[in-house]
Amino acid sequence: MDLNAVQLLLKVAELRSFTLAAHATGLTQSGLSRAIARLERELGTRLLNRNTRSVSLTPDGTLLRDQCAPLLAGLEDAERELLDRRCEPSGVLRLTAPSAFGRIVLLPLLGELSQRYPQLHIESTLSDRVVDIVEDGFDLAVRTGRIDDQRMIARPLRATRWTCVATPAYLARRGVPQHLDDLASHDCLAVRNPRDGKLVAWQFIDTGRPRDVEASGRLIFDNGDALLEAARLGLGVAQLMDFAVADDLAAGRLIEVLQPFAGRQREIAIVYPPSRQRSPRITAFTQILFERWGRA
Repeated sequence: MDLNAVQLLLKVAELRSFTLAAHATGLTQSGLSRAIARLERELGTRLLNRNTRSVSLTPDGTLLRDQCAPLLAGLEDAERELLDRRCEPSGVLRLTAPSAFGRIVLLPLLGELSQRYPQLHIESTLSDRVVDIVEDGFDLAVRTGRIDDQRMIARPLRATRWTCVATPAYLARRGVPQHLDDLASHDCLAVRNPRDGKLVAWQFIDTGRPRDVEASGRLIFDNGDALLEAARLGLGVAQLMDFAVADDLAAGRLIEVLQPFAGRQREIAIVYPPSRQRSPRITAFTQILFERWGRA
């Protein structure tokens, strides 16, 4: 069976006119009519009802449409995806990510991405503010925490773990907290959630169960970068994600405390609209990010 002729049949049925279908497909009316006539002869049945005003599908034509339309749509999708894969990523990729994750994890990857694809331009917004990807014109976002927006595709990355840290000098001066209740007598560096204006609770595992601690202090910040810098300056105890403090812990600039109560994780995911899932730009970005920060 000639699938091209089936496509022509579906176009005539959709527009209910040989004239309009010929214009849409770039064929002459006579050429379009001959193609459908050949299909009818091949199948041994009449597929269209023709009159002076319009055309419509016969019962056999309707059956053919219902059976073939999904197949033709799948072939078109496959063709589009194969063409996209052959396309070199180019143009502008607009992304947004939390400030600390963007600075520590993404920036080195963006440099490598730009070297792989010289025609690709990357515009990044590193902020702890949660944006509307579609409304604000972004191609994708890296998000931490639970993704509730069912309109978006969310691809999980490796989760991160909350870690409490302080400088050696601070701990020598104020002592090392041994239990979660000890935090009440320490300078806890707090962060205010930009979405709801509340202080972000510190997250722990206590005797096998999750426990949140309202670790308020005199110093409150609005993003992870400022919080990390305050911890490095010895201004107090801070709870940060493990990737943000890994280098400082390895170098001895910070020391992890309350390790018996650690373990709570925070999810990280790449989020983008379904309409962008075949974009060569997004494919290139997600590929390199999964290479470096894929699921454990």
